[in-house]
Amino acid sequence: MVGLMRLGIFGGTFDPPHIGHLLLAGEAQEQFQLDLVLWVLTFKPPHKSGQIISSIQDRLDMVMAAINGNRNFELSRIDIDRPAPHYAIDTVRLLGKENPGAELIYLMGGDSLENLLKWYQPAEFVRGCHALGVMRRPGNRIDLTGLESQIPGITHKIRFFDSPLVDISASQIRDRIREGRPYRYFVHPGVFDIIQDRQLYCG
Repeated sequence: MVGLMRLGIFGGTFDPPHIGHLLLAGEAQEQFQLDLVLWVLTFKPPHKSGQIISSIQDRLDMVMAAINGNRNFELSRIDIDRPAPHYAIDTVRLLGKENPGAELIYLMGGDSLENLLKWYQPAEFVRGCHALGVMRRPGNRIDLTGLESQIPGITHKIRFFDSPLVDISASQIRDRIREGRPYRYFVHPGVFDIIQDRQLYCG
């Protein structure tokens, strides 16, 4: 990754990764002209403590299957190969050290931006990013004035991008699998094969 100028940071539990994730990452890569989108698989997300999460190996294999063949996507182990807790502020700092001189653009949905004040040290996190790439949903009005009053300077870092609206969530897919309902076209074919072969989310 030496010499890369623009890196997108796309963090998540990815349990499982689905076509909504791929669309968001792909549109962000194109619209922000990112050299690389780093898919940061979170081992133990602090905000999901107590929830049952698939094994790190299963999730890692699914992400690798989802992004296979796209030279603009790469899996990052930054939150796998270090002890918990894994906060976004630390992830950004470590990726900055690994990629000196690179422009770091943290990718998120509008809902994450709305809940940013609940993140760990949100002001420090924003300062550590060169920009926040936020997927804009139709009709979604975000109170940027309120955010600016709590985190001065954040509005200058927000870059909105558009993506096809696909109302799919990982929890919805897990529910469909448990209920025996179809889900094949909600995920990449390689991800579908892994879920089927390992009988994930059936319990």
